[in-house]
Amino acid sequence: MVKHLVTLRLLLLRNGLRRSPWQVVALIFGAVYGLGLLLIVTFGLVVLGNAPVELARTIVILAGSATILGWLVLPIVVAGIDQTLDTARLVNFPIPLGQMQIGLMFAGVLGIPGIVTVLAALATATTWWRHPLIAVVALVCGVLAALTCVVGSRMVASLSSTLTSGRRFREVGGTLILIPMFLAGPIIVGVSSGISNAQDALPGVAEALSWTPLGALWAVPSELALGHYGIAGLKFLIGLATLVVMALVWRRALATVLVAPPRSTARASTHGKLGLFAVVPETPTGAVMARSLTYWIRDPRYSKQLILVPLMPALLWFYSSTNDSPAFFNAMAPIAALFLALAIFTDLSYDGTAFASHMSLGVTGIADRTGRALAVLVFAGPIVLIFSVVSVMLSSTWSLLPGILGLSIGILLSGLGLSSVSSATVVVPVPAPGDSPFKSPPGAGFTTVVSSMATWGILSLLVAPELTLLIVAAVTGQALFSWLALVVGLILGLVFFQMGIRWGGARLDRRAPELLESLALQR
Repeated sequence: MVKHLVTLRLLLLRNGLRRSPWQVVALIFGAVYGLGLLLIVTFGLVVLGNAPVELARTIVILAGSATILGWLVLPIVVAGIDQTLDTARLVNFPIPLGQMQIGLMFAGVLGIPGIVTVLAALATATTWWRHPLIAVVALVCGVLAALTCVVGSRMVASLSSTLTSGRRFREVGGTLILIPMFLAGPIIVGVSSGISNAQDALPGVAEALSWTPLGALWAVPSELALGHYGIAGLKFLIGLATLVVMALVWRRALATVLVAPPRSTARASTHGKLGLFAVVPETPTGAVMARSLTYWIRDPRYSKQLILVPLMPALLWFYSSTNDSPAFFNAMAPIAALFLALAIFTDLSYDGTAFASHMSLGVTGIADRTGRALAVLVFAGPIVLIFSVVSVMLSSTWSLLPGILGLSIGILLSGLGLSSVSSATVVVPVPAPGDSPFKSPPGAGFTTVVSSMATWGILSLLVAPELTLLIVAAVTGQALFSWLALVVGLILGLVFFQMGIRWGGARLDRRAPELLESLALQR
């Protein structure tokens, strides 16, 4: 049965790669990235073999503890990333609990993160190449530490399966992990500064972690190298006991999930209330607009695209204070307009096979494109206007306000027109309805990056006139160029918006069956 589960994992991976060539490309890029990371880690561990034992000990324990902690935290914060062998899907099969546990453990290793973690853990033996016996012990401890990562991850996933099945938990958890990613610059600078000011404390932190389940196994080889044989044996027992306890807890949680699998709660529908449909014009465009706004409010896959907008002032304040230049604030509105304009880039992909309702009802491409774009303008317009005023207030450059407004409006309108064309051309893999909004389907990353870069490149050409006028206004100090940027941004923005709506609508009418087929293949 273990063999069947592992084979099933490989078959699912193979079938997923057959569905789209982009998934193959994404897998190749992920493998190359993982291999590069593994080579860097291995080289660093070999170099540590020439370093003092205390230094090697500190680095290995801190890095190893962070690795185990990452495997334990990710199943909670980013629920639903890997549902290839979800326990809930195996409930109806008469698989013995012990064999299922072993099979899921090995299946958890058969992925780029699992393989890289196992090989990196085994590579810690190279740090002790001068001491062959210690290297053998490090090899054993590396295997146990890698198993601790996988078993601990499965344990946490099983324990939190009921909690993470709720939509609100997935939204909050995904937001918590995404905010540090957007604030990576300030966080890295702060952490680097803290580490440089607290280098003397790192060995003490490593020593404390070596007595915990996170760092006990990683500390065993260094204890042997220092001649602390009794302490090494005690920490080995701590690590081994941690693995056994995790396996037992996972077994108990797995048994509970198999008997009573979690179910997502459904919201009761209220009859007689039309919501936003009651306030929009009774036209196909109005209906699409109301539906899109409803999705923006209720669907976390849409709302996650707006997380960066409220974080942007904090980011620009950081860069302004770091470079002692308030001019960074002036980029607030144009950057916000860029992200908001590209918000409907994957709109059609989020519809999935529900797009068939537009085809069956005869909704024209222009009505579809216009409704989706107007829905974004409802909240994007006020945001861009407010950010423009706030940015010049913080930078004390009121003379540039017309130009910043012109550039921002030009980016927003031109970008919405361009997104109306691109979304009717390219179908990007996105999380399915009900999945975690931060789940990344195979092939989604590379496809999104390539198509987004192409869209950004075209958009930069479309807004080049107003951008040039704003730069000239900032350099020369002449308000005339700022006002010209406003006029040019409004005119070109409206022109490109109309052109994008018409061209995108025509492409949607012509390619609707082909797009629906692509959407169906991603289910």
